[in-house]
Amino acid sequence: MDHRLLKIRRTPAVFVLAVYFLLFGQRGQSQVIDKKSFVKIDASDTQADIIRKAVKVVPSARQLRWQKLELTAFLHFGINTFTGREWGDGGEDPGLFNPSDLDARQWIGACKAAGFKQVILTAKHHDGFCLWPSAYTDHSVKSSPWKLGKGDVVKEVAEACREFGVGFGVYLSPWDRNNKSFGTPGYNDYFINQLTELLSNYGKVDEVWFDGANGEGPEGKKQVYDFNRWYALIRKLQPSAVIAVMGPDVRWVGTESGYGRETEWSVVPGDALVQENVAANSQKEAGFAPMNMMEEDLGSREKLLKAKSLVWYPAEIDVSIRPGWFYHEKEDSEVKNADKLLDIYFSSVGRNGVLLLNIPPDKRGLLSDSDLRALEGFRRKIDEVFRDNVLQDAVVEGASSAVIRKLTDGNDETAWTAKDGNTTPQLVFSLKTEKEFNLLVLQENIRKGQRIERFRLDVFQGGKWKKVTDGTTVGYKRILRFSPVGAEKLRLVIESSRANPIVSEVGLFYSR
Repeated sequence: MDHRLLKIRRTPAVFVLAVYFLLFGQRGQSQVIDKKSFVKIDASDTQADIIRKAVKVVPSARQLRWQKLELTAFLHFGINTFTGREWGDGGEDPGLFNPSDLDARQWIGACKAAGFKQVILTAKHHDGFCLWPSAYTDHSVKSSPWKLGKGDVVKEVAEACREFGVGFGVYLSPWDRNNKSFGTPGYNDYFINQLTELLSNYGKVDEVWFDGANGEGPEGKKQVYDFNRWYALIRKLQPSAVIAVMGPDVRWVGTESGYGRETEWSVVPGDALVQENVAANSQKEAGFAPMNMMEEDLGSREKLLKAKSLVWYPAEIDVSIRPGWFYHEKEDSEVKNADKLLDIYFSSVGRNGVLLLNIPPDKRGLLSDSDLRALEGFRRKIDEVFRDNVLQDAVVEGASSAVIRKLTDGNDETAWTAKDGNTTPQLVFSLKTEKEFNLLVLQENIRKGQRIERFRLDVFQGGKWKKVTDGTTVGYKRILRFSPVGAEKLRLVIESSRANPIVSEVGLFYSR
């Protein structure tokens, strides 16, 4: 992926179809969308019925595991690393690929130390050069001088991930500028063969990542991607893997800046069977969800009331630590510093998303010193900010001590909820002494759906309540920053919720 891909996504034809997912595979194939993650809206449903249905839409097990990662690293590495390009044309000499000191353990160890729980490797980018010795093309590492053509980058990364206990994912570009069959039905067979290699030969795969790139093949031919076969194969060979972002489990947030929406719903319309789209994409018996990813409002009540179906479809928020996606030495001085990465964290993970941060290895086959310094600084800042929760020893008015333990134990499965279906409850906290804070963290137990629509934080000063900050959606995690304030008594007010809110974590911290 790079910023030119974003331009492709913004072209009118692709813009409408930027993200779609299959509700079911072809006959005889396994279901692609979990039943609990999808609900149909009936013509007879009232507004109240639709909102009740929205509450019951929850993440699948694979989506929940993915959301809890919070931080995933993208490793853009390949022939472009050695040509200095972002997009190769497929005509590169494999002999150019020759990292002198490739060390996948360094990559994965550094990612884990910085708090990343999963990595995705660019096994093949648009140039078609494969980082594994594919049996279906010579445009791969087996034709390079690296390890005398006996090397396998995918294998080394997969083994390092297992060693360090980090999730392993692969990016396989749908577009292939080297393969002569691109633009013909035969290319889908080629793609399936390569996907089978990646899903069969490297142990557990936790995420399979596709983008929407689809340029011209020989003589201007355009490829009709057979997503039905791809998804069914993934579900068969790696059933626990999430499929992103041109896939049914995870959607693209709509920007490559690292910043998510202020209001981010994971429950969005899943409309509908659009016959012209099916015909255009040769997706037999498939349901599509055209979605304008650039809109600010994807899942409000207004949007849901017009929907024909609802689906759990969370946002992945991607950005590169550098201006480009592949390593370029000239960008060593332009690496995002720790403060910028922390700001991105607050605005991605802290806006109900998962951050996908690209960290590209250099020509040596190592993460550069400038990138490593940024990652180390980022981790230090995360540790410093979230070291002390002001509410850890607070007393919750009218509640037992078990409530505050549930809200501050770092476990998103333990939660508090209001009684009798109250959708606008409040929690009043009393501290032992006045404490200063400027950061609010909230989490919902999304196993029970996403419910909160609006909330605020007040402090008690001068004999009256004063608003400090407010927000809309929470979802898995919401982080709000504000000017430092000191208080001994404060309250969290849920101003609107689709059902009784189920709050799993509340935290107040001081970010310097």
